Amino acid sequence: MRFSRLRVLACAAVLLSMAGPALAQRVVDGDLQQQMSSAEFKAAGLDKLSPAELAALNGWLQGKVAAVSADVREQVREQVREEAREEGRQEVIVKNRGFFAFGTKEPIVSTLEGEFRGFGKGRRYVLANKQEWEQTDDVTLAGVRKTNPEVSISPGVVGTWYMQVKGSNTRAKVQRVK
Repeated sequence: MRFSRLRVLACAAVLLSMAGPALAQRVVDGDLQQQMSSAEFKAAGLDKLSPAELAALNGWLQGKVAAVSADVREQVREQVREEAREEGRQEVIVKNRGFFAFGTKEPIVSTLEGEFRGFGKGRRYVLANKQEWEQTDDVTLAGVRKTNPEVSISPGVVGTWYMQVKGSNTRAKVQRVK
């Protein structure tokens, strides 16, 4: 899904970069006398220019339009690059959460796959998002039997993580293994 969003952004950038210059060139394609009504041409005082002066003005205007079009294309490209860079950064953060201490302080909320029978040191817990966590402390929670319970894994200090099952006040220290 993320790759399709990048493709859509890239296509939009290409279309925008082509559309701006095309519209601008349509506006000043040819000379001013062809683009303006005779009344507009005369009101601007352009009828007083010699053919050489009018040609020089048309050339200058075409150069300005080309420069602005190039700037717009570069700005669109840079914006797409920046959006893609940020989307990639967010993907890395989400994918590696729990392995490294960076990203948001918000808890990871998911469900455990299968049956939960309490906490116990060394137990592994697989989340619906395919992350796998192992309990590292001696905390126990006996007599519990839940199927696909909702869990919250919150970051602590110095790279520690704590898992809590919804409906329970007990938190177990865990570390991500996969």
